[in-house]
Amino acid sequence: MTTTPPSSAFRSAFAAVDLGATSGRVILGRVGPDNLDLTEVHRFPNTPVRLPDGLRWDVLALFQGVLDGLREAARSGGVTSIGVDTWAVDYGLLDADGALLGFPYHYRDSRTDGAAERVWATIGPQELYRITGLQHLPFNTVFQLASAATSAQLAAARTLLLIPDLLIHWLTGSIGAEETNASTTGLFDARTCSWSKDIHGPLAIDPGLLPRLRAPGDPAGTLLPHVAAYTGLDTRTAVTTVASHDTASAVVAVPATEPHFAYISCGTWSLAGLELDAPVLTEASRAANFTNERGIDGTIRYLRNIMGMWLFEECRRTWDKQGLPTHIPTLLADAARATPFAAVIDPDALEFLAPGDMPDRIQEYCRRTGQPVPDSQGSVVRCILESLALAHRRTLRQAAELAGRDITRIHLVGGGSRNDLLCQLTADAAGLPVIAGPTEATALGNILVQARAAGLVGDLPAMRSLVATTQHLRHYRPRGDTAAWDAAAARLGLDPDLGPLDHARRNS
Repeated sequence: MTTTPPSSAFRSAFAAVDLGATSGRVILGRVGPDNLDLTEVHRFPNTPVRLPDGLRWDVLALFQGVLDGLREAARSGGVTSIGVDTWAVDYGLLDADGALLGFPYHYRDSRTDGAAERVWATIGPQELYRITGLQHLPFNTVFQLASAATSAQLAAARTLLLIPDLLIHWLTGSIGAEETNASTTGLFDARTCSWSKDIHGPLAIDPGLLPRLRAPGDPAGTLLPHVAAYTGLDTRTAVTTVASHDTASAVVAVPATEPHFAYISCGTWSLAGLELDAPVLTEASRAANFTNERGIDGTIRYLRNIMGMWLFEECRRTWDKQGLPTHIPTLLADAARATPFAAVIDPDALEFLAPGDMPDRIQEYCRRTGQPVPDSQGSVVRCILESLALAHRRTLRQAAELAGRDITRIHLVGGGSRNDLLCQLTADAAGLPVIAGPTEATALGNILVQARAAGLVGDLPAMRSLVATTQHLRHYRPRGDTAAWDAAAARLGLDPDLGPLDHARRNS
């Protein structure tokens, strides 16, 4: 991220509220005809809380972090508008008075164990996919609601708001559901871009819970008086609907200037796929566990979720508790020196989903599958990164085949784009060039949608062209042949026609 003082070259400033699984940020973006500059004005932790009834998001602390960040943005100069993006699937419930009914559950909470089977007893997985086009993940919103079907909270609820919509409600008082995030719930019709009565009807989900849909670029309201007073912003400050699913915002900022590209948005999760004009709802697509989620301007994000840098970060948390080194450059340097392909894992095996001792789980996986057990921090990190590169390769090859598309290059954006070793391994595994960056793709996409709503930038190609010409990008060429990667992939024993998350689902 660059930091440049405000100047006359920048015509407007926009505040991006960007919440991830471990932290939140407020980033101020200034946009001009040939300039796109970001300044992080506030960062705050996102620390889940385990209560007696499960793992919850501390959404009040998150909202306070948002308010503090907007106050810092106000001190940095005028703010034209505000946009909010977060992770997907999780939600808050409001009662008839508009009060929040408890802290929202975390998607990694175990309450959804067995919920998919209960939903499938009413709507089979084939029919569910035909309607929603959504990848099977055990924590999809539809399964969370099934797990809460008999709860007092759901009985008292009158409105369901996904996390970014909840924050916007607290900023403006308005109620709505942004469509890119709504498309991740399992309650949304992939063809009609609307809530599906064929889902909520048979599952006895009150359709009144589901707000009116909003598209990226739609106005969401202006600041409530007490929010404006605390932040120092004008009450007339607009809150603009952006692509509120963080991956959808990141894909907006993929700096692709030519066709036939694939993307990987790499952070806690790696989301790898293609941008299409229409969903792929075939049985082969369902069997391969690909998702069809909305992007901006009617596009489809055809992708598969892969357990991403979560594995690495959980290892670092465990090592920190054990008093071991956690300095990222040192760990990556040790990984670069470690023996290649000593052991590989399926990153999406279910034992890696929950928080906990990730190094021990990786070692046990290797022991169980008859592979050498990584015995150093560097060898564990090498195992993770090579396994992620293999998953990236497998996912993009399948996406191209299922969608009937060619891929000539891969754009890797998000926090993972800072990881030189991962970027190079992905290029080597896929046998394709990788263009890494921008790191702050989600915030850039958030700000660009706001800027377009303000009339400062043009269509999606124009937005991407601005990213490509203003942001620092790094290029990685594939090295050697792919024979060693083929052998490592064969060692995993996954059906080549299925993806890793589908493999995890079969074993659930």
